[in-house]
Amino acid sequence: MASQTRLFRRHRTLVSPYHIIRLAVAPLLLLAAIGCSDDATIVQKIQVQRQTRLQTETKQDHLGEVHSLLTRLIELNQDESRRQITYHLNRWLDSVPMPENASQPKLLKTISDLLPSERVDELVLGDRFLRSDVSHLRDAYLFGAIAKWVDSPQSDDPLLTSWLAEQEEKLGADEANQLRTACRFFDWTIRNVALEPFVAPPALQITPPELPLGMIFQGAGYRQTDYQSVWRGTGDALQRTGVFTQLCRQAGITAAMLAIQSTETGQLKPWAIGVLVGENVYLFEPALGVFVPGPDQIGIATLAQARSDAAVMRRLNIPGFYDYPFSKQDVQQNIALLNVLPVGISSRMQHLESRLAGDRRMTVYTNVDQVAERLDAAAGIAGVRIWEVPVLAEVYHAALDQAAQRDPLLGFWYFSRWAIMDAEVESSRLFSLARWRHLHGQFDNDDEASLKGARPLYLSQRKPEFEIADLRIDVDLQKAYGIRRELGMPPEVYDRQVQQAQAMIRLGKQTATYWLSLIQYDDGRYDTAETWFRKRVLEDSQLSHWTPAARYNLGRTIEHLGKDEQAVELYKHTGDIQEHGNRIRARLLQKSESD
Repeated sequence: MASQTRLFRRHRTLVSPYHIIRLAVAPLLLLAAIGCSDDATIVQKIQVQRQTRLQTETKQDHLGEVHSLLTRLIELNQDESRRQITYHLNRWLDSVPMPENASQPKLLKTISDLLPSERVDELVLGDRFLRSDVSHLRDAYLFGAIAKWVDSPQSDDPLLTSWLAEQEEKLGADEANQLRTACRFFDWTIRNVALEPFVAPPALQITPPELPLGMIFQGAGYRQTDYQSVWRGTGDALQRTGVFTQLCRQAGITAAMLAIQSTETGQLKPWAIGVLVGENVYLFEPALGVFVPGPDQIGIATLAQARSDAAVMRRLNIPGFYDYPFSKQDVQQNIALLNVLPVGISSRMQHLESRLAGDRRMTVYTNVDQVAERLDAAAGIAGVRIWEVPVLAEVYHAALDQAAQRDPLLGFWYFSRWAIMDAEVESSRLFSLARWRHLHGQFDNDDEASLKGARPLYLSQRKPEFEIADLRIDVDLQKAYGIRRELGMPPEVYDRQVQQAQAMIRLGKQTATYWLSLIQYDDGRYDTAETWFRKRVLEDSQLSHWTPAARYNLGRTIEHLGKDEQAVELYKHTGDIQEHGNRIRARLLQKSESD
């Protein structure tokens, strides 16, 4: 971004091998020039001063610098911040060397067909931090930040409150708290990641690029990384799984995608997320957006219950509307798929995590062999593998980025979809900052910290319609959205620029309005949230791609206001992508009223 400057100018002079050699050789040359005289003491003094400076820089709190950079990552130049983070990590590694004899986890062989062996060795056994590691650290930091504020009573699902209280006596406080935390994370994920179809072709007539590893353009799961899914607030069922399992990892909860393996082709068919608490695997269904109800539609079903009680799976049907594709017989044996990347099981991340404490603590390493052993011991788990989707997402993202550079039409679609946050203009910078604050649970201004909250930042994106219409004559607004009328620019080109910017402003306004409504809910302001969802998102003149998710969230909002009958009607709305699961929630809500 043109307005940004290089960060941390005080670090521009780095200690390189050249500097060290010069420090060592310079005193010797000086000593040879002056001979063995009293001036030798001057040389010694200079040498001591330089050595002291080196030692001071060596003792610098490099992990503190890394944490500081991660907390403000969205405000910094991305290339420079990655360079700085990698530098500080490797300087820290110089002072705290890694243990020797690192070895590859056994489970790594389950994705051996996706990555070349030399790349795997670099990612897993490499003894230096890579710039690509920064994305993994960013994810761990951000999902950890979300987990901290979401794991609170404010995030409890009212349908589970009484049942979870009963589990404390059955499971004990520790396991009951783990289960409660998982429920909060799942509920937040479903409310905040609007469901998309598994395959989402673009509206434009784009020639699909050739992609590696048999991937298809805009394919299920891998078309977004976990970070992109939570950042954009949209995703298919597999991407919802990625967000949920990332949150669980930061809370020390074992969660995995469960898949049924075809006896004919060996193909895996994901169907639910299993959360391991004690010896039980609790079931959550990301495509439906609901937990799998237990026997008699009470609480959350375990895998053991789904395998023994046919009614558990049968009640996922909505007679006359939807049939669930799997039955008791289908879920007898499951493959557990772990949402990890090779970098997340590397020896350097294990070493780093062992040194993170206090506010810097976050989970950056997973002992997959140990997790696999625990999951494999659970009834109904026939094997454990590393999930291929997160690995494919990294490959897909890199391949599509390159293809977009070559194909102008693909490039326009690829870079314009989320220009409201990604474009290098002031309005997008403020929007991305608002989203960053939102995901940190920083809703309002903090005057003492000079921190502007998500709520006022989102409000600044809600331009009135007359202002959007006047974009052609509003020079200040044109600058904010990167419109420049160069000398000699044809009128039709300028008009197209203005129209594209107007579309971007309207999309930004719709998105900011929807996310503001979610903030009102998460802040416990249910009356205000109802008003925002009804009058600002779901009005006929404001309808957008957020409409189905807003309708669901309106239902969730008015449940808290005692308007259960209205909520049931919203959940039964025909044609919403999550209608199947919404109708299950409507049924559970009606049952809770009658009990």
